[in-house]
Amino acid sequence: MKRDFLAVEDWSRADVESLLSLAARVKRGEIDGGLERKVLAMVFLDPSLRTRTSFETGMFLHGGHAVVLEPGKGSWALETEDGVVMDRDTVEHVTEAARVLGRYADALAVRAFPRGSDWATARQDAILAQFARHCEKPVINLESSRRHPCQELADAFTLREQLGETRGKRFVLTWAWHPKALPSAVPVSAALAAARMGMDVTIAAPPGCDLDPEDVGCIEALASEAGGGSVTVDHDQAAAIEGADAVYAKSWGPVSLYGQPEAQRAWFDQHRTWRLTDGLMRSTRGGRGIAMHCLPVRRNVEIDDAVLDGPQSVVVDEAENRLHVQRALLLTMIGSRR
Repeated sequence: MKRDFLAVEDWSRADVESLLSLAARVKRGEIDGGLERKVLAMVFLDPSLRTRTSFETGMFLHGGHAVVLEPGKGSWALETEDGVVMDRDTVEHVTEAARVLGRYADALAVRAFPRGSDWATARQDAILAQFARHCEKPVINLESSRRHPCQELADAFTLREQLGETRGKRFVLTWAWHPKALPSAVPVSAALAAARMGMDVTIAAPPGCDLDPEDVGCIEALASEAGGGSVTVDHDQAAAIEGADAVYAKSWGPVSLYGQPEAQRAWFDQHRTWRLTDGLMRSTRGGRGIAMHCLPVRRNVEIDDAVLDGPQSVVVDEAENRLHVQRALLLTMIGSRR
């Protein structure tokens, strides 16, 4: 029976620990090969820099091959709705695409950001679910409406690498202003990573900047399961960051305003001062808390230059660790773990 990687919480705590341990061995250069004659097909319905490059590099380093498809550019435009009459721009249905790619490759990876104007529909991650349902091979989520599990693994790995023992330490997910509303997959996944590590998680955001209640419940459940972890919400950014061990800056659009661009713009305009500054980072524990972000980042909008280029920034380390955790993931899912 195939095993997909659509959300980290679908895998057991022991499985995740095994992945992180394997990633550490991979990063130390202890593992060669393991993916010879293996093929990973990647479908990008949305842009990528780190995800595409790190997966292609990972396959190459272990002797495998990656195929990249961008529907509507180098491959046929995909129809993702079921039961439609395909007499317009789309040429191929996701059903056939998933089935065919499952015959060619050993695993399929898909990126599909939220679409439509209704959060109740977008949160179902229907495109990802379709690929997983119709493909006979394992499917990897490269970021969807609600989860970015590969980033989550990298964040967990980075927290442990930078902080050592994470249990009981303070993790602050702080909202940051952005010119447009962004998906909530990354901030939710970052909070899940910290909760899984047993950290005390604070979500710092302006009033009304809500995440999906079910996702918040999942963060709380993981924190409880980890033993001793907690989840709190704070509307005062400075107070939340004071004494933190790790600060993760990321923008997201309130789910209650999803699909309402005018209302979103009006709400965002009220909170432009929310960004991660050098002064805020000096207020972290001993002035040495780490600054995190998934990248790409808008300099001097989400995070100031002084923070990104300063000694507390680990954003490039996070990006590097995407490569190592994904190599471990691929070896676990379709390769041999030597």
